Amino acid sequence: MPSPTSAVSAQAGLSARLKLSTVRAFFAVGSRVAPGRTVNRAARLFSTPFASSRARADAVRGDDAMQRGSLTLNGETIATYVWGDPAQQPYVLLVHGWSSFGLRFLPWVARLRALGYAVVTFDQPGHGHSSGHLCTLPDFIATVRAVGSRYGNAALAIAHSLGGAAVTLAQDERWRAHKLVLIAPAVDMRAAVHRFFRFVRLGRHLREPFFAWLRGRTGVHVDELQVERRLPALGQPALVVHDLDDPDVPWSEGERYAMYWPGARLLTTQGLGHRRVVDAPEVVDGVLAFLRGEPVGQRVIGSPALAAL
Repeated sequence: MPSPTSAVSAQAGLSARLKLSTVRAFFAVGSRVAPGRTVNRAARLFSTPFASSRARADAVRGDDAMQRGSLTLNGETIATYVWGDPAQQPYVLLVHGWSSFGLRFLPWVARLRALGYAVVTFDQPGHGHSSGHLCTLPDFIATVRAVGSRYGNAALAIAHSLGGAAVTLAQDERWRAHKLVLIAPAVDMRAAVHRFFRFVRLGRHLREPFFAWLRGRTGVHVDELQVERRLPALGQPALVVHDLDDPDVPWSEGERYAMYWPGARLLTTQGLGHRRVVDAPEVVDGVLAFLRGEPVGQRVIGSPALAAL
């Protein structure tokens, strides 16, 4: 006889599968009979963080040394979390991924503080304790820049998933990190949308209207968000960490970062997936070794042209 806990888990799993089946049926039919309305619904779904981001953030308590704060960006209140004094100490910026939250990186804080760094993290719009409902990669980028503007250039930025793309695209003359660590970073926004289309069963003929909806909301064309176009111009030391068994962002996207980023190195893990890789002990140890200047991971050369980078 199953335990009450396993029965609840099974019921929750069944409920999730039924909900996904309903969503897929809606989009499959809507793609044919009401394409305009369906694109609008799909794009809003794509841009809406999971409610679990807020629930998981509520369940995490910081420590006594953590300073809670906020800043305002485009009418939204962005929750910030700081340890130490970024005005007096070199600081590390921690950037979460899609439907996550800043305190997801809490296991990193003590190790970084022990090395003498201040630490800053935050919740993206619509995530954690920040206000807002919809959020896109351009919002991610703008928030990274706003937080960076408040605290100045970072000694190191550690970013996960969509946060990896955001922190890379946020590098410019106004704000930069002197070193970067990208964990399971997304590189190809068109590919991410294509994966979403396959997952919810949207008709392929709706892709360009979908991109047009996103451009109308953000003012940014999807092709401007192709991260690899920016990588050859970046000169900071970088470590890319990606798991071979990542089901959400393929390992090959992390490999592309390492291929096109001059001097970047790739640390490959296996069996950690997309989320556990964020704070796995071997990953934390590898990143701290990179921060100390030790060689970590491998240099990836994809072609003779790239070898000259």
